[in-house]
Amino acid sequence: MRKETHPDYHFIDVKMTNGDILKMRSTWGKEGDTLSLDIDPTVHPAWTGGNSRLLDTGGRVSKFKKKYEGLGF
Repeated sequence: MRKETHPDYHFIDVKMTNGDILKMRSTWGKEGDTLSLDIDPTVHPAWTGGNSRLLDTGGRVSKFKKKYEGLGF
């Protein structure tokens, strides 16, 4: 195996949105760099399976359902 073909795999610190810091191995950055997350993977639907309910912001869902209620859906 040639050494020039693989990226450097090293330890970095990952700072969660709540302030917790985890030590992980990655090819991102350099040894000891800190990666700050913008999205919390413990509550985001992409990582939790998306079982949360849709919130009706400003009545948009209700307005849509009322508009198309007679089409037999």
